[in-house]
Amino acid sequence: CAWSIERPPGDTAGCTFCHTSSEERCSTCHQRHQFDPAVARHSEQCKACHWGKDHRDWEAYDISIHGVVYQVNKWNPAEFDFSKKLADADYVGPTCQYCHMRGGHHNVQRLSTVYTSMGMSNADRGAPLWKEERDTWVSVCDDCHSPRFARENLQAMDEACKDAGLKYTETFKVAENLMLDGMGEPMPKDLAPDWSGQHIWS
Repeated sequence: CAWSIERPPGDTAGCTFCHTSSEERCSTCHQRHQFDPAVARHSEQCKACHWGKDHRDWEAYDISIHGVVYQVNKWNPAEFDFSKKLADADYVGPTCQYCHMRGGHHNVQRLSTVYTSMGMSNADRGAPLWKEERDTWVSVCDDCHSPRFARENLQAMDEACKDAGLKYTETFKVAENLMLDGMGEPMPKDLAPDWSGQHIWS
């Protein structure tokens, strides 16, 4: 994307590592030098791409209770038997693959809720458009939790996204007003603003 090409190398390094070579390839998860499904079932395989300042998925998982259960027990085959297919998995806690590739399905996005980036922060997550995705998301959680627990947590995440989106919008308004009042420090001319406005102000 043009907006990515014109950004500083430090910002794009994480993007190009994944999106220019390994996206949509088997070796992204299965490792070219160790093509073993048991290896691909470890959550660390997702960490190769899903981490860093632009999408902190690994960090969020790693410090969650699910991530802690995984880190503490992952070497115990009685708790995490990675030799079993995902359809037969009975892990003591969920891995990335267990939830997002439920039953061994390779379409990882199939088991996701409403995408929160790309201007979607203030989307109405309860809209009929998202009902099927949200119901599927809850059905994954109720493998281990009650449906009520899953729905309450989904609603809590909705509220957190809504609050974060409002704060994000407020912050940009403050910065815009500072610029209009001549008090803001403009971005150097050699760094073009990106699609999200991230580089408009230094």
